Amino acid sequence: MSGIRIPADLQPWIDARKRFHLSHAQVQMARELGLNPTKFGKLANHKQEPWKMPLPQFIEHIYFRHFGKERPDVVISIEERARQIAAKKAAKRAAKRERQSIRGEQGLQAQLPVQDLKDES
Repeated sequence: MSGIRIPADLQPWIDARKRFHLSHAQVQMARELGLNPTKFGKLANHKQEPWKMPLPQFIEHIYFRHFGKERPDVVISIEERARQIAAKKAAKRAAKRERQSIRGEQGLQAQLPVQDLKDES
């Protein structure tokens, strides 16, 4: 990715998506269900254990059972989610800097007249 740093809590989801050939929607479904991406190896063992569903179908089945719908309303990829988090963080930093600069200016304005009065006396 060009310039976007992926947060450490989202990186296992990218790795799981590549390793288990999941779509963005399936990754989002698994995240909404609260599944752990590091434990997917136990769930994706349908070749050795034929009674298990393949992992993508298992995630879709559990999602439908829990939420009563086939897919999430809005599907956002992990990379897009990382961009959203970075943009929100940048906006918070800018707002904080703005608040601090306003407080600093107000503090200077409040101090200047007091100093001027002391100098004139």
